[in-house]
Amino acid sequence: MALTLFARRPEPVEAPAPEPWPEIGETWKPEGVTIAQRYYNQAHAVVLVYTTDEGPHGTYYSVACLGCHYATRENGKRTYSTRYSLADAATVANEHATTCRALPRDIPARPDDDTVRERLHAWVRGARRRDEDRQLWVSDLDLVRLTLQRSNDWIVDVLNQLVVDEPEILRIERSQYSDYVSYYARRLPEN
Repeated sequence: MALTLFARRPEPVEAPAPEPWPEIGETWKPEGVTIAQRYYNQAHAVVLVYTTDEGPHGTYYSVACLGCHYATRENGKRTYSTRYSLADAATVANEHATTCRALPRDIPARPDDDTVRERLHAWVRGARRRDEDRQLWVSDLDLVRLTLQRSNDWIVDVLNQLVVDEPEILRIERSQYSDYVSYYARRLPEN
């Protein structure tokens, strides 16, 4: 009888099927994000490897866990080219998935336009410093793109409108050699 207790093996647990997004009937595809790879952690929460666009020096990837709140986009051990390539991001995602035991959370709901607009305005205001104007990059938002769920073009339009509405907070510099546009959070006024 004692041998039968030790001979039992638990039934293998299959990973749950990805949840379809109700509006399109497909697996979750947040706007503004291209999901390159998915991993399951130990409790079947999804760990995503995603990109937001191709940068001037190639495509960079970010990693986010939909179980815990883990998110990363850079390797802090390097002194140059700190953004993840696909291979680096896959390694980081796999390492996180093998150690994370967080239960799956619900897929983030897509916020309305006014909410996202206010988050972007708060981000710009929070970036302001007393000593100098601070350059802002749309890629700085990569870690929160799964909650913003908007394309780069949409975000750029909001930033351009903020420049028009509140020029004392944000300014634009256009390159004289290309179509490149830089955004700068203006320095805080001195009291």
